[in-house]
Amino acid sequence: MKVILLQDVKSLGKKDQIVEVSDGYARNMLLPKKLGMEATSKNLNDLKLKKAHEDKVAAEVLADAQALAAQIEKESITLSIKMGENGRTFGSISSKEIAEAIKSQLGHDIDKKKIVMKDAIKAPGTRTVGIKLHTKVTADLTVKIEEA
Repeated sequence: MKVILLQDVKSLGKKDQIVEVSDGYARNMLLPKKLGMEATSKNLNDLKLKKAHEDKVAAEVLADAQALAAQIEKESITLSIKMGENGRTFGSISSKEIAEAIKSQLGHDIDKKKIVMKDAIKAPGTRTVGIKLHTKVTADLTVKIEEA
């Protein structure tokens, strides 16, 4: 009997996969425990439509991320850092402060965990900071650091 898996089943297959199993295993194990459903033509068509919808949504999310990346790369933000004697800084600028500046200056709500920096910024000047918007899309934002 052909069965469409509704969940991952160990040593059988992954979710939404079509597998061939014995009739008894399907009737006594997979169907009663809602781990799978019989692969009728209606269920196969529903699965096909569901996969097409998921692909469409994934493509839209990717397109939105690419558009946001193009917009972010055209813009820049300005932050200030407190300086002491001999050009020494007090503190540093972290990804949290950059995320807050993006929200206030550019109007984009970006999580601080998506900002990619090797280490905190401790000197004035212009830096480029990576922002991971999607698994396939990374934007480079220009950050201008001024003395306070």
